[in-house]
Amino acid sequence: MLQIRFWGTRGSIAISSPDKLKLGGNTACIEMRLDNRLVIIDLGSGAYDLGNYLMANDFKKGPIECDIFVSHTHMDHLYGFPMFAPMFIRKNSFRVHGPRLPGDSRIGGLLDFLSSYPLWPVHLSKFDARLSFNSIFETTLDLGHGLKVTSKLLNHPVITLGYRFEYQGKTIVTAFDTEPHYNMFADKQDPFYSAGAESEAQRVVEEENKKFIEFIRGADVLIHDACYTEAEYHGKEGWGHTTIESAISGAKEAGGVKKLVLFHHSPSRTDKDMNEIMKRCPSKKSEMEIIAAKEGMLLTV
Repeated sequence: MLQIRFWGTRGSIAISSPDKLKLGGNTACIEMRLDNRLVIIDLGSGAYDLGNYLMANDFKKGPIECDIFVSHTHMDHLYGFPMFAPMFIRKNSFRVHGPRLPGDSRIGGLLDFLSSYPLWPVHLSKFDARLSFNSIFETTLDLGHGLKVTSKLLNHPVITLGYRFEYQGKTIVTAFDTEPHYNMFADKQDPFYSAGAESEAQRVVEEENKKFIEFIRGADVLIHDACYTEAEYHGKEGWGHTTIESAISGAKEAGGVKKLVLFHHSPSRTDKDMNEIMKRCPSKKSEMEIIAAKEGMLLTV
């Protein structure tokens, strides 16, 4: 059995507001269960509740062993890490996979810094669980027992990876903190405009967007950045987030996507806003089901 539970669905910053309770206020954290195997994607503020849940339930059955995949190193995807309770238990074991940063910086070094003075009072050396760190770029990992994970570079202002999990004929893709590539050299009013630069950039843009479409093709579940609407996107080009409309059209273009989960909601998105947006989305009877990620939501694939 393959199950996905959402412990945090927001982007940028955790929030607490009565008009946003259904979507939830915690930032990105996703739990996946692949039969008896545990995988976590990102350690935003939702990781705090997930950690407590694991200690109250999983730890009763024995030590917790888990693979954690970090999409990127922006704070909203990591600031649950220093308060993730299972990290402080000696018998537990975690393998943390994340993007290799410029200068060959390691994901372990960054998490060490995140849990250091003056940012946090409890240093990584106090985490008693067995921790290993794997800095990666675009690659495919064979994690054994039928689980294969392929990483894909996304379009965000820091090195960011999407992940394609394949297990027993099922495919789950995470693609958040990304936006479609666009031609930054197409402004003919720019005094440094060059037709040659525009043409070459357009070739690269089209090539990279095609690679992304191939990456998400055929996903049983696609968890996709959907931070903005088209109306909200103006002036935010280059911020590294996708519109809801673009997420839907991209999934349709890829083909074979069975369920599209709109994720990484803007901090300003209210439950009422999302209800109105979902009314305009294709119905559940369509070939591709579209749903909005909600904190606590459980999907069985």
